[in-house]
Amino acid sequence: MLLFGKIFARPAKLLALALSMALAAAGCGQAASSGGGQEQELTVLLDWYPNAVHSFLFAAEKEGYFKEAGLKVKLETPAGTDDAVKLLAAGKADLALSYQTVIAISRAEDIPVVSLAAIVRHPLNQLFALEASGIKRPKDLEGKSIGYPSIPLDEAIVNTMVKADGGDPSKVKYTDIGWDLIPAMTTKKVDAIIGGYINHEKLLLEKEGIKLSTLDPVKYGVPDFYELVLAASEDGLKKNREVYKKFWEAATKGYEYTVKNPEASLNNLLEQQNKDFPLDPEVEKQSLNILLPLMDAGKDPFGSQTEASWQSIIDWLKKAEQLRKTPAAKDSFTNLQ
Repeated sequence: MLLFGKIFARPAKLLALALSMALAAAGCGQAASSGGGQEQELTVLLDWYPNAVHSFLFAAEKEGYFKEAGLKVKLETPAGTDDAVKLLAAGKADLALSYQTVIAISRAEDIPVVSLAAIVRHPLNQLFALEASGIKRPKDLEGKSIGYPSIPLDEAIVNTMVKADGGDPSKVKYTDIGWDLIPAMTTKKVDAIIGGYINHEKLLLEKEGIKLSTLDPVKYGVPDFYELVLAASEDGLKKNREVYKKFWEAATKGYEYTVKNPEASLNNLLEQQNKDFPLDPEVEKQSLNILLPLMDAGKDPFGSQTEASWQSIIDWLKKAEQLRKTPAAKDSFTNLQ
């Protein structure tokens, strides 16, 4: 979306430097303790700029749940979506929001990170096509131009969808549009995009009057998976499991508060935004309405994960040739409850 384009246009080195300075100043990594019975400090990296999906964390802060748990939590924004995992592994942060697919791929590359909780339990990344393009199903993508941010995983998702629908993936045309997903659609540079989320890009496109057809990868061969997860390094988890458990218990209270008080929770988030990451209140309201049902674990505790989910996504990633080696599903996650 446009915000993504603005953020990615910034010099990555400057963002990384700013983040590193902030982390150093916070004394982060390995659950820094202030000593003397004071609050224990935790640095938590968001997956991207603060938006509706983070409302429960800001609610936990605002309502004092972290403080009640004896924690002083610093919510930081990374320079890029992959930086959080790297900083975790390097011991530069305590916890981070990431993606189930990223955790699996990272472990396949011997990056020792593990998922602690599933935050958004279903994919948000779906394929959006211009209604005028005539694309109604994945097979219709043959001969069409698909815009994507040059991420191999996105290409694998589309290829799986097309093949599952009886089409020929080799006939799909891919155009690297970086993160200029919305402009590529509004200017009709491409017929469809992958890499956009149903709770952001789709809402912004529709707000601009663009009529879309939306194709859900889960209906076409891609396994249902956890879009957003909370992660830690293996070493951090070994040393600080009880501290991380306290964090998640407080975060869960923030989630429960958000479910009961979505407007108040969202307003709190909007108050936290800064000029670098402007939010559209109406879009974020719609986004939260989409997200909350996808965060609901039903009868299980918030954040619960299953080995079956991890095995299915690992099996698909392997089949899609996205893994250097095959990580063990049982070692890729743990439940803090």
